[in-house]
Amino acid sequence: MELKDILGCMEGDTFREKCQSLCGCLRDLDSRYDWVGIYWVKGAELILGPWSGRQATEHKKIPISEGICGAAVREGKTIIVDDVQKDPRYLACFLETRSEIVVPIRKNGKVIGEIDIDGKEVGAYNDDDRKLLESLADFIATEWPGRW
Repeated sequence: MELKDILGCMEGDTFREKCQSLCGCLRDLDSRYDWVGIYWVKGAELILGPWSGRQATEHKKIPISEGICGAAVREGKTIIVDDVQKDPRYLACFLETRSEIVVPIRKNGKVIGEIDIDGKEVGAYNDDDRKLLESLADFIATEWPGRW
């Protein structure tokens, strides 16, 4: 899968519609992407925006001081966790989740949000996923209207 595949699948007129579509496109294009969501930074919290998965997560708000998602914002870098059951930072969402990749979205050097993806397989994500999702995060940042 390449960025052009994801963007070619995207639909919608507004930023919200495009982001919602991107979450669904990622799941449709790669079966390893079991749950896909975008969180936005608001103060000291991450607020869940669009998502695609079989069910909603209970984590609609995450303090930036907590979890793998919070760590990605604090560290300002992509985090890949091969086995979430072995990572004490993991905030359990779904029993079947075994791996996670979290990619910050940056605008003007500041983290404004992140792409969060959960998978059912241990070691589901690699450097190719990181590169692809970081390119997608850059695209999202260029489209960012300034608020969610």
